[in-house]
Parts: sequence; structure tokens; C-alpha cells
Amino acid sequence: MPSGGDRRVSGRQLDMTAEKESGEWRRRREEALGFRPQKEIPYNQLLPYSQRLDRESAAILGQIKANLARAVQLRELWPGLLFWSRKLSTYIRLYGRKFSKEDHVIFVKLLYELVVMPKLEISMMQGFTRLLISLLKKKELLSREDLQLPWRPLYETIERILYSKTEHLGLNWFPNSVRQGLSSSKSCVLSVLHRCSIENVLKTLVKCCRPYFPVEATAEMLDEWQPLMCPFDVTMQKAVSYFEMFLPTSLPPHLQHKGFRLWFDEFIGLYVAVQNLPQWEGNLVNLFARLATDNIGYIDWDEYIPKIFTRFLRSLNLPVGSSQVSTSKYLSNAYEMGHVVVWITSMLGGPSKLAQKHLSGFFNSIASFYHPSNNGRWLMKLMKLLQRLPTSVVRRLHRERYKKPTWLNTVPDSHKLTDQDITDFVESIKQPVVLAMFSKIGSLEAAQALQNLALMRPELVIPPVLEKTYPALQTLTEPHQLTATLSCVIGVARSLVTGGRWFPEGPTHMLPLLMRALPGVDPNDFSKCMITFQFIATFSTLVPLVDCSSVLQERNDLTEVEKQLCSATAEFEDFVLLFMDRCFALIEISTLEQTREETETEKMTHVESLVELGLSSTFSTILTQCSKEIFQVALDKVFNFAATNIFETRVAGRMVADMCRAASKCRPATALKRFVPHCCNVITQLTINDDVLQEQELDKELLWNLQLLSEVTRVDGDKLLLYKDQVVNILRRTLHLKCKQGYTLAGNLLHHLLRSTTLIYPTEYCSVPGGFDKPFTEYFPIKDWGKPGDLWNLGIQWHVPSEEEITFAYYLLDNFLKPELSRLQRCADGEIEMSRDDIHQSLCIVQNCLMGSGSLLPFLGGDPIRDLAPTLVSLTETKLCTGVNYDTTRENYREAIAQVMRKLLHHMLDNSEDDTKSLFIIIKIMGDLLQFRGSYKHEFDSRWKSFNLVKKSMENRLYGKKQHIRALLIDRVMLQHELRTLTMEGCVYKTIHRDLLRDLLLLSTSTYSQVRSKAQHVFFTALGTYNFCCRDLIPLVLEYLRPDKQDISQQQMKGALYCLLGNHNGVCLANLHDWDCIVATWPAIVSSGLSKAIFLEKPSIVRLFDDLAEKIHRQYETIGLNFELSDRCVELSVSLCEEIDSAVGLTPLTAEEIEIGIRNQIAKNNDSLRNYEKLIGTLLDLLDQRNLPWKFEQIAIGFLSLLLRDDAPLPTRSIKFFIQCLNHDALVVRKMAISAVAGIMKQLKRPHKKTEIDPYSISGSRPSQIQPGDRLDNQWLHYKSSSLPRTKDEWEACLFVEKTHWGYYTWPQKMIVYAPMNQQPKLGRSKEEMSEAEQLICDQFSDPQFIEKLIKFLSLEDRKGKDKFNPRRFCLFKGLFRNFDTAFLPVLKPHLERLVSDSHESAQRCGAEIIAGLIRGCKHWTYEKVEQLWEILCPLLRTALSSITVETYSDWGTCIATACESRDPRKLHWLFELLMEAPLSGEGGSFADA
Repeated sequence: MPSGGDRRVSGRQLDMTAEKESGEWRRRREEALGFRPQKEIPYNQLLPYSQRLDRESAAILGQIKANLARAVQLRELWPGLLFWSRKLSTYIRLYGRKFSKEDHVIFVKLLYELVVMPKLEISMMQGFTRLLISLLKKKELLSREDLQLPWRPLYETIERILYSKTEHLGLNWFPNSVRQGLSSSKSCVLSVLHRCSIENVLKTLVKCCRPYFPVEATAEMLDEWQPLMCPFDVTMQKAVSYFEMFLPTSLPPHLQHKGFRLWFDEFIGLYVAVQNLPQWEGNLVNLFARLATDNIGYIDWDEYIPKIFTRFLRSLNLPVGSSQVSTSKYLSNAYEMGHVVVWITSMLGGPSKLAQKHLSGFFNSIASFYHPSNNGRWLMKLMKLLQRLPTSVVRRLHRERYKKPTWLNTVPDSHKLTDQDITDFVESIKQPVVLAMFSKIGSLEAAQALQNLALMRPELVIPPVLEKTYPALQTLTEPHQLTATLSCVIGVARSLVTGGRWFPEGPTHMLPLLMRALPGVDPNDFSKCMITFQFIATFSTLVPLVDCSSVLQERNDLTEVEKQLCSATAEFEDFVLLFMDRCFALIEISTLEQTREETETEKMTHVESLVELGLSSTFSTILTQCSKEIFQVALDKVFNFAATNIFETRVAGRMVADMCRAASKCRPATALKRFVPHCCNVITQLTINDDVLQEQELDKELLWNLQLLSEVTRVDGDKLLLYKDQVVNILRRTLHLKCKQGYTLAGNLLHHLLRSTTLIYPTEYCSVPGGFDKPFTEYFPIKDWGKPGDLWNLGIQWHVPSEEEITFAYYLLDNFLKPELSRLQRCADGEIEMSRDDIHQSLCIVQNCLMGSGSLLPFLGGDPIRDLAPTLVSLTETKLCTGVNYDTTRENYREAIAQVMRKLLHHMLDNSEDDTKSLFIIIKIMGDLLQFRGSYKHEFDSRWKSFNLVKKSMENRLYGKKQHIRALLIDRVMLQHELRTLTMEGCVYKTIHRDLLRDLLLLSTSTYSQVRSKAQHVFFTALGTYNFCCRDLIPLVLEYLRPDKQDISQQQMKGALYCLLGNHNGVCLANLHDWDCIVATWPAIVSSGLSKAIFLEKPSIVRLFDDLAEKIHRQYETIGLNFELSDRCVELSVSLCEEIDSAVGLTPLTAEEIEIGIRNQIAKNNDSLRNYEKLIGTLLDLLDQRNLPWKFEQIAIGFLSLLLRDDAPLPTRSIKFFIQCLNHDALVVRKMAISAVAGIMKQLKRPHKKTEIDPYSISGSRPSQIQPGDRLDNQWLHYKSSSLPRTKDEWEACLFVEKTHWGYYTWPQKMIVYAPMNQQPKLGRSKEEMSEAEQLICDQFSDPQFIEKLIKFLSLEDRKGKDKFNPRRFCLFKGLFRNFDTAFLPVLKPHLERLVSDSHESAQRCGAEIIAGLIRGCKHWTYEKVEQLWEILCPLLRTALSSITVETYSDWGTCIATACESRDPRKLHWLFELLMEAPLSGEGGSFADA
């Protein structure tokens, strides 16, 4: 085994050449662009039209910069700024960060300023935040010298949102707020899935901004949050989570004394000292893990390592011994595995090797838990540990040895991992991984661990896996063992095949493994079959299947291993043929006749379609990698199989046709020569007779050959031109067959011919550029086993449509599409009659032509629709080049199809609305007219997913640098091309779009439910594409809900409701974040309840209204009323457009234009406020209608409760309404009203004056360093029974500090307390001194009858045994007593006495809620009033505590805890003295004593 030095060299050489090439490439790019791009997507350069892209990207970037700057200067947040910031994120998706460093910095600063604007609407903020994250994601691009960001504005934003003071009162709706009222278990699950919550987005943003905080930040943060660190208080959690989020850990070594050295000893001391697993320990672990990985080699962890590993072991909660003690407390506070792994990885290596010693001990002690017979809830965690640890070590090795150095800290040589360190690590983890291969929860984690371990030490890891694999391939009785071992071998495949110096015998295992895996192609065991396909495909992708045995005679300079391999490759041909035999056997077993009864469906089942996919992709991989000779043999075999048998076309036929297609894709010229003439002859023979055309059931042989021909033609277009006359003849014979199956297959043939000739795609995916057909003298395939593709010399062979192919495509359209369109046109005009089948057939041909030539046809033209949204910024659409030159001289069939389809649709809706099959096709065609340009979004998404899966399963994370297999890199370039064809954001909305969308809306409200749902699907997709089309369409949808319309059917009503509801991830029309839309939709939904129609009672329609209300509740976020921009944004925007050329065609803004912009923005704010008040007024008017059904009344009240805000008071009329709702008959309404009134109290709260004090001058002493706990300088705050304020003078002289954590750890920089009583708002006001709203409340709550009814309702049971102390009711009472001091005490006192002595738990609970509210609400009362209050409360509490029961003790506990939260205990000394009086007085029975 060679020394470690060698290992590094070979990797380094690979790197050096790649480095040189990429460096060279970067230099060329800089010259071409005129600036140095930050980091562009390299795949764009490999597209066939790459030479046009630089000009295009420069133009788009210029537009984005100019318009962003204009939008900010014109103060236009919406639509201007939002529109162009979206364009910027699309630009990043298409080109990467293809802008100069200066631009990058300005973009970041501008977006940062936008995100931290305090008044910004949340939904906009989320959009800006995501864009800012993608700008900051690659931190190596901007160093600390280039960019500095302040930390405080970000902290204030997070404090405002995550620790919002008004959210729990329903005055602010954030995404994923907890909603009162209309929530169901379903909505809770959905809201978690629905959006990545705002919290995660903000935390990610902080993570991206951290490296750029200034040097002083650490000290400032410690000053800010250390006063919160009191372990007896919830604020400790907040402090530590802020530290974890914000503290910068990546400062360079010469600045570390201003960074982590300030806090490290203090925090690690805290970690070691606190033993009772508090909640915040996890956050500390995350912080240490980050610190360790950013500063490897600068911190000595040795003294803490034993402690750390003990804690890790404890946090795994493993069951030890016979007593299964696992308390829930430990479960909630387990560490996050990802962070633990990073921390362990960062401590490995170094001079002492202590961490590795402990890690080996750690794995030895838990190894037995990995045994497959052990199972428990801890298993997932252990598996995660196994999976993540090797990944993390590989990542560290990559950083130390192969990564390009950046401005971030590098690891000092003394602490880099040595080869011995790696060997020790692999040895220690090897045994658990091999055990985990057969785990009960699957072998995925083990396979991923092995993949990474094999990158570091193949010779240690692969042999034990192979030892398990060979016996597993022999047994037939243990399929699980086989699937597990095969998936692990797939993981190590690349390391096995590459072999290399330290595992040279690796490749010799490949052929024996392949041959033995063949029996796994077994029709009876689906999972075995799929894993075998994956196994064979993986190995054949990595290895050229070329027979090299002749080289043994020609050359004598081969090593032993190479000789062995050469002689083994003679078996490749047998392998391919045997594989085909197995596949044929599989196909013969799956024919439709054998697997189905007559009555069942004729479609493929899910399992069959998966097998079909596995079979075709594996076979095509094998043929791609074959030499010419082996391919020829395989082609003969598959051709004979296809030509001598006749298959049914649903299952077996599809599989055989797929195999033939794979053959013709790999080497089109050879394969087409065999297939096309054969099929054409057979078909021509069978259709000589004209009466065949009229037959309903066609000959099986004819159908099979049609199917074969239609699949074989999906190949490189220019190879098809040789056969064009033959194929066109076939189409002429078969497109108008009577038999549906026949003309469908002929339509597929037409579709595939058009696609093959008009699209851009790569024509080969070999693992080596140029293929394997070279003589062995110049090329020796064995050297290429497992070789990665070279991104800089990929040599992709593109198919770009030639002049001849395009002419042929138009020839097909002129001959087959045009006649159909004119027939349909005449039918629509009523000139000719067509039967349903004929219409269906014609539509199929139209659809196939459109799907085949989508990339050739220019988009629909027409006049744009203006004035849907007023704007001063141009909202132009960006046209992306996709390599197609539209030919304007020819007829644009897209326009023609659109005209005919609209006519035909209206003709059909008038005459034959029940012909749903044809309507389905029309809907599909309309969707394609609007969107289709050669590829579908859902296909692209699944391809992108599978690309990522394959990439993960075969990547080499050690070397990095895109060392993927060539086929994968080609795939990625193709995906880049498709991404460009699919990008259609922010398109101009034209009249033709309006017509098509209106037709889709008609279909969405049709009589037949399937037609409706298909049309709605297309409708929703289109809504997201065109600017502001929603504003145009909402009024049309709402027409269907008008109560005074007589002629609406229930199907139309249903369709309209579904259109408002939207699909689960698209636009929801009922809830656009825009006042103009909501003002229209919400009242319309409520007023539809006034309709006289009978069908409102139908369960399905009732359910739709419920879903709609629930979705609005779930998705609503507070909509902004204030659209101002900060001055700092405006300054930055000026610098953004300084160097913009006149090329963009925009002149700088004049002072008048800017003035108009500012006026517009003020007008928009006023408009919003007007709309807000109008909406509330309309809803209240509707609620006043006597005949509004209860369901709609509740929906309306729900809407009203969403409209409470913290920046605008609720109109008096609605306050009155909510107070009356407190005593409503329905429980749902009462709940909403309680929340709303609590919120209204918060709005009416009068501000209290505060002053600043200096705690050190009060105590007269100042400690020299931080020392938590009791000190001289915090003694004046201690609670002593001897010195409590018991008289009025003492009370007023006493300095109350309401925050109970202050002073425990240290004092805040600026300590603020409430000013003395005489400066606070007046208490005990008369009625004249109150506002109108306050008078309303005062009247109602002073009314004894009102209060009696309210208390009666509040003390009812809601759900027996499930009720708990309700914080919302507490907030209601707290607000009442805070705003109106003792005004309502006389009315409430008799009720309180009754409730407390009542033995029912619901009465006790109600009493507890009111008492807690009283105690918290009396915060600012005068001494006399407080004293009176306690005279009432003390006897009440004594009664309550003496009659406490098992059911109510948690409620009283919550009551007392809530009452004391954030209050100076000296203010509540009555309560504490009462609690400490004599707990064992003996009254009240045994429970009270216990």
C-alpha cells in the first residue's frame, strides 16, 4: 500500500489540470464580459447558442439595475420594486451570480435595507429575504473587506416578528401564526407544510449575514443579551438562542480576541456546570459546533472532550439495563444530530488525538445497538449519526486538501487530518456500518455512509461489503439481504470500479458481480427487480462495455490487474445477451392477457410502469456504453424478438417498443435501417384494403407495428430525413383510421416526428466524449473505468434543427394540421356536420401537431391590456433566447389553432356540451397554446429530482469540482436549456390571453365535474404567468356569486368557488395580498349567502364555503397600510444606476417625476386606509341583514377578526359589534369575540411614561467582573419580608423593576423603569374624559345583566376533561382592568365569590382566569386601589386553595404563575405572604395537605 503522499499527489494532479483550465476559462470570460463575474453557471457556456447569451444577460442585468433604481426613487414598492426584484432572482437562477463585485455589494445593501424596514408588509419582506439569502449564500464571493452589515437592524426585525407583542392578540398575522376560531387538525398540519415559516427564513438570513457583522459586534451583543441570562427565567432560552443565531465565529485569527475569546470560557463553563438538561443546552451545543468548525486548530478542546462525549451519549436516550427509564423531559431536549456530528468532526486530528480515542470508545459502547434485531425510537438517531459523520469528515478533508483557499479561515497544518487519522476514523466506524446494512428501517443510511467511507479508504470498507454480497447473491430465500447488500454496493460502485493505487483489485470484482446479479431480474419480486436494474445501470454507466481481450496479444506493457481485466471483458457480450434474455422473459410474463381479467382496466398498473421505466433506462444505458460489435449483436437480437412476435400495445408492447427505442437512440443510422423499412412494409401491406380504415377493431399486428414505428422515430432528427417519404405515406394511411387505438398511435408517430426534427437536445450520453469506436492502438478503454467527465472538455453533440428539418416539419404541419383546422372551422361555423368521433379524431391530430412543434411556433401576439395596476416603472417581459429563430414568413399556427379552438368551443358548448372527451382535449390544447414551448414543467421537475438523486448516489464529495460522470453533466446542461424554455414569469397580459382565460373560466364552471377540474388546473397555472391578470378575472368569477342573479346553476356556483379557492400551491384568488382584491372578494363570499337558491344547503357546497373560509384564515397575512421606503434605500438606489448606459433606453429621473412618485405613494397609503375601513363597513352591513344564514354570519365574523391591526384602530362600530358577540349563542363566535376584544383593549391602551436609572448609583457599588447571583449591587432588589412597602409613602418611594431577570447576571446598558405615579395616565376617569370606543365598553361592562350572562357563558364546559386555563380570556380581563382600573370591580365581585366556592372545575377555571387578569391588570394602580383589591382577593384565594381538587390544581398553578410573570415581587407581597402562611393548617382534607 503506497504512502499517503502518493494519494494526495494523484488527486492534486487532477485538480491542477482542472484548475488551469477553469482559470484560463475565467480569464477568457472576463475579457468577453468586460467585468469579472462573481460566479456564473458554467453550463450556460456549453449550450449550442451560448455565443448569444452574454449580450442577452448584459441587457437583462442592465434593465434590472435601472428599473430597481427607478422603482426605489419613485417610492414604488408595488408593483415596481417587487416585480424587478423577482426578475433579479430569476436572473440568478438562469445565470448564477453573473455580475461584478460592485453590483453584488450594492444589491446586497439595498435588499438588506428593504428587509429591515419596520413598516414593510410581511409577504413582501419574505420575498426580499429569500432573494437576499441567495445573494449571500456563497460567502466566498464577498469578503469582510468588500461588505459590512450592521447587526442591530436585523435583531430588531427578528425581535419584532418572532417575539411579537401583538401577534398572540390577533393584531398581527404572520405566516403560520396560531389562529383562533376556524382551525382544524388538518389546517395545523397544512400550515406546517404550506410554507417554510417566516422563522426559518429569518434564521437563514441571519446565518448568511453573520460573517459580515463588524468587529465590535460580539462585544455589543454580549452587552445586549447578557442581562437576560437568568437560569430561573424563560429569558435564558431567548438569550442563548440569540447568541446561537447572531454571534460571529469566523473572524480571522488576529481579531479573535474581539470575537469568541470574549465569551468562550464563560459559555463552556456554563455548559459544564449546568447538569439538568435545560432547554437551552441544545442551542449552546449548536453554537459550539459552529465555533469548532470555523476555528479548527485555534481552540484546545482536550480538557472538555470526556465531558462532551458523555453528554452526547446521554442525549441519545439509549435504553440501558432492565429498567426502561426514558422520561419525556430528556426526549425533548436531545441534541440535533447534525450539529453534534460537525462538532465531533472538528475536534478530530490535532497533536493529541484524544477525540478519536473517545470516538472509538463511543462506537464500541453503542455498536450492539446497531444489530438488526434491536429496534426502538432511538434507532433513527443512531442511523442519522452513521450517515452524517462520514459525510462531515469528507467535507472537512475536502476543505483541507482540495478546496480553493478563500478569505475564510484555513486550518493550520498542525491540525490537519493526517492519513493515519483517517484510517483510525474509518476503522472505528466500520463495524457499526456493516451491522447497520441490514437494519429494520432500511439500508439507505448505511449505503450513504459507505459511499463516503469508500472515498477515503476503499481497501478497508469495500472487502467486508463484498463478503456480505456474494453469499447474498446466491440465496433465494432472503430477498431483504439481497436488496440491502446491493444498495450498499451501488453506493461504493464508483470507488470499486476506479480501483486506483490503494485498491487495485477493485475492478476485478465488477464482472462477477454483474453476472451474479442477473437472476435478480425477476418478475415475481418487484423490489428485487428494481434494485437489480439500478445496480446494473450504475455499473454500466461507469464502465465502457468493450471487449478488450485482443489487446493481450498486441501489448506487453500491462500490469497484472489490467491483464485480468482484459481477459474478463470477453464476457461483456455474454452479459448483454443474458440480460436481454432475462428481460424478454420478464416481458412475456407481463403481457396483458396473463396479468388481467377481461373486465379490468387496460392501463398499466403503477408497478408495471415502474418496471417499464427501470427496464428501458437500464437497457438504454447498457447500449450507450457498448462497443459497435456488441451493439450489433444486441440490435439483431432485439429486432428479431420484436419482428417475430406480436404484442398487445398496453403493457408488453410498451416495454418491447421501449427497448427498440433505446437501440435506435444509441446508434440511429444502424437501427433505423432495420426497423423503419420493416414496419412500413408491414403497415402498408395490412392497409392496402380501404375497408380496413373503417374497422372498429384493428388487426393486432397492424397496431403493434404502428406502435413500434412511433417509438423508434424518437431519435436524432436528421437521421430520419432519409425515410421521410415512407413515413409520410404511413401517416396518410393511418391518421384517419376509424379505430381509436389506431389513430392514437398514428398521432403519436406524428408527434414524435415533429419533436425529433424541431427540438434542441444532446444526441449521445457516452461516458467518454467521442465514443469507443477507436482502434486499441490509440485508445485503451480499461483506463476509463469510472472516469469522471471533464466539464471543460465535455464535447456535447447537439441536435440543432437544420434548415431541411424545419422545412420538413412545416411540410407535416401544412399537410396534416391545416386540413384539420379548416374542417373544424367549417364545423364550428355550422357549414358541415361532424360526428363526435370525427371531432375527437381531428382534435387529437391538432393536439399532436401542437405538442410536436411547440418550440417552433412563436408565442401568441396581440395588444397588451393596460391600466390593471397603476405604475410609473416599465414592467417589460424579458425574452429569453432558446436557440430557435422564429420564421415570421410562415403561418403562425399557434394563432390559427387559438382562433379555431375558441370558435369550436363555443359551438360545442351551445350544441353538445356532453361531449366531454373532446372538451378535455380542447382544454389541454388551450393550456399548451398559452404555455408550451417544447417541454412541460412537471416533466422538468421530475427530471430535476431524478438528476439530483443520481448525482447524490454517485458523487465524489472528496475532490469536489463537479467530478461527475459525463452523462450526468450532459443531463445538467440539457436541464439548463429546459429551464430557459420554461421560464415565463411576468409576461405581458394581452387580449388573446384574456380571451383564452375567459374561455377557461367558462369551462371551469361547466356542468361536468371532470371538465371543471381539468379546466381549473390549466386556469390556475396561467394565472401565475401573466402580470395582474387576476385583477381582470376576479370580477368575472364573483359574478357567479351574486345573490340577485337568478340563472346560476349549482355547478357554476361550485366551479366559481373552486376558482376562488385555487389549488394547493398556486394563487388563491380569494386571498391576494392586495386591498383592491380583498375589498371585492370577501364581501362577495359572505353576500352569496343571501341568494335565494336552494342548493346553498347542499353538503358539497357547504363544505366548499368551509374550505374557502379556512384557507383564507390559514393564508392571511396582515396586509400593509404603509408603503413608505426609507431614505437609506433611496441613497443606495442612486449609486445603483450611476453607471448605467443609455443602452437600456432610460433617461435619469427628473425632480418632477420623483415628486409625482412621492405623491402617488402618499395617495396609495390613503387609499389603503380607505379600503380597509370600507371593507369593515361592508362586512358589518352584511351582518346587519336579518336573513343572512348562520354559516355566512360566522364566516363574516371570522373575516372581521382577521382585520384587527396594531397600526390602525378598529372603527367604533365594529368594536360595538364584537362586544355584543361576547354573549352570542354560538361558541365559535364567542371565542372569536374574546380574542378580538382582548386585541381591542390592547389598541386602546394608553402609553405609560418611562425613565432611565443607574442601578450602580442606587446600590453604591460596582463589581469588577461579571458574577451571576446575589451581589452587593443587586441587593436593593431582593425580596425581604422585613422591608416590604406596606404604606403609601413606602410604596411611592420604592423603585419597582418589573423585569425579574435584570440584575441576576448583569445590568442592562440602559436601564429603563416606569416613571412615578403622578406622571402616568389618569386613573378613575369620568365618562366625559373617555373616547367614544371606551365609553361603549364602559357601558356594556358596567351592566349587571351583561356581566351575568358573560360569566355564565365563560363558566360553561367546552370539552369535558380537556379544558385548560385559557390565556385569551386572561388577556381580555387583564386589558379591562388595565384600561379602566377599578370601574368594573363592584359588578364582578359577587360573581367571583360564587365562582371560587363552586366545586365545578369549569367555574373554578373561570375564577382563576379573572383573578389572574386582575392581578396583572393592577400594575399601574395607586396604592389605595391595590390595597383594596388585595382585601377582596386574599379571602377568595384562601377559599380557592383550600378547596383545590386534582382537576383544578393545574389551572390554579397557571393562574398564580401567570399573575407573577414580569412583575416585581415586592408589588405582589400580599400574594407571596399568603402562599407562605401555613400550608399545613389541616383544613381542606388530605389533598390540600399533600
